[in-house]
Amino acid sequence: MSHSQYQKWTVSEPYVDVPGTLLEGPFLDKTKNEFRFVDIWEQKLYVLDLAKGPDSLKIMDTSVSIGVTANIANVEGSRENQIVVAAKHGFALVDRTTGALSYIQKVWDDPAKEHRMRFNDGAVDSHGRFWAGAMNDPKVQNPVNEGVIFRLDPDMKLHRMVEQVTIPNGIGWNPADDTMYLTDSPTGKIYAFDFDAETGNISNRRVFFDIGEPKEPDGFAIDEEGCIWSAIYGGGKVIRISPEGKVIGEITFPTRNITCPAFVGTELFITTAKDDTNDDQFPESVRYGGRLYRVDVGIKGKPKNEFRFEGSPK
Repeated sequence: MSHSQYQKWTVSEPYVDVPGTLLEGPFLDKTKNEFRFVDIWEQKLYVLDLAKGPDSLKIMDTSVSIGVTANIANVEGSRENQIVVAAKHGFALVDRTTGALSYIQKVWDDPAKEHRMRFNDGAVDSHGRFWAGAMNDPKVQNPVNEGVIFRLDPDMKLHRMVEQVTIPNGIGWNPADDTMYLTDSPTGKIYAFDFDAETGNISNRRVFFDIGEPKEPDGFAIDEEGCIWSAIYGGGKVIRISPEGKVIGEITFPTRNITCPAFVGTELFITTAKDDTNDDQFPESVRYGGRLYRVDVGIKGKPKNEFRFEGSPK
């Protein structure tokens, strides 16, 4: 497919009409043919059987906010029914059946900081390390640049990788696995780093993409051509950004607050957040916010990695 041609898609109605507040963390679980996503604000985990569609939606209460989830590699025994997540206070395991959550690595020593921070978005790299960004919890205070990107290694060692981010979103790697991307939403920017897959080290931070308007790039998905599909919160669209940093396509939605896309085959499933305002640009945004959407974009995504759990819960 040529990148010279600007492509457009329009989505007019939700795929799953669930009245969410802040839907995020869309994830295809290939092994179970399930699709899951979270509502960070309402502390819920949603699971959809892809063969059965929207009617099969299962909703679990997670008791704390979860920002992002991942599968665990080589699971057996007691872990077989668990996924790993970045939750309010750190990294945790969640039971797929009940939603019960247990922390494996909390990240803060200071109780005041633990109260005012929560995890948002993240991803697992090619060597099974779980990267996730913590930010100020908007239920406690407005986000400032106190956010941190953590990396949890399979041996349960925790590393602080990037400091002074405000709202960490969209983390991912290019197909060559030598570049890591990171979104800091309020800055309007997606940053790139040189990535060393063997060590997990990052260096040479630079601006890869700057939206240049008062809209916020949120979560993203990366396709097999190395393009980034970035959800534009407040902008009612997902834009496709080429490896050179140029916008080469867009998907428009009937609601404003688009949060994160994830690939299911050649389709993108896209989460959104609630909107309290209708206007000329988004006449039905209130009705359509906080739902799950889908659209076929004719290309597959780069597969998600699994967390390689070596340690035992502490």
